[in-house]
Amino acid sequence: MKENLWNNIKQLKKESPLVHSITNYVVMNNTANALLAAGASPIMAHAHSEMEDMMTICQALVVNIGTLDEYWVTAMKKAVHQAQQLEKPWILDPVGAGATPYRDEVLAELLQLNPTIIRGNASEIMALAKHNSTPTKGVDSSAKSNEAVLAAKFLVEKYHCTVCISGATDIILDQDKEIHLFNGHELMSKITGMGCTATALVAAFSAVIKDKVEAVTSAMAYLGVVGELAAKESKGPGSLQMNILDQLYAISEKAFNSTLNLEIKRG
Repeated sequence: MKENLWNNIKQLKKESPLVHSITNYVVMNNTANALLAAGASPIMAHAHSEMEDMMTICQALVVNIGTLDEYWVTAMKKAVHQAQQLEKPWILDPVGAGATPYRDEVLAELLQLNPTIIRGNASEIMALAKHNSTPTKGVDSSAKSNEAVLAAKFLVEKYHCTVCISGATDIILDQDKEIHLFNGHELMSKITGMGCTATALVAAFSAVIKDKVEAVTSAMAYLGVVGELAAKESKGPGSLQMNILDQLYAISEKAFNSTLNLEIKRG
């Protein structure tokens, strides 16, 4: 798989998939710019009357519950149903899972619609699987990635999906494979919505890569390597955000492959 990742990045830039993101107010600009820099194209729409038509022209869907409300929940469900009918991947980002009963109620309904991929931090993944012994800390994780592996495996088995636990170590798994990624930089946690950016990139890669573990691994490796390289030339979170966009756009094969730190546990 490691040998395929750079080719997958080139394929993303060549095919430039259109990604429909029903996402939160906080991150819209960030994730749209990240998709553009990576070579994909973003659309962010929420009107009920255009959900089905929007999914007809898009290649993948992001459902991100960060700034949740009842109107958007209906839009999410309409878009998911259309994505499923057209056999297009949809990615669930369970932002703040476990924080409130309403958030958990909506997530329970969305899980019943069988997401193609779930990407969240360790606390969110544990909350989805009801394995969380400590409350979620807003949108930040109060647990480490490896603490959520059993919860992730439960979600894989129950919903037949691919799960990504993001953190200092990113862990991607389905029924057959488990990949650990060790790239990134702690300064990335000081930029709001980096997880949401990861989800958007996961959606973009899932639109062009058939193997979903490989698609998720490509996205997470891309962002992790880019973040690590960008941190070396950044003075703080502001310049890091700018440098991440530049690296997404201009990273070289040599820089990517020499920085990538990946371990295949299974598969």
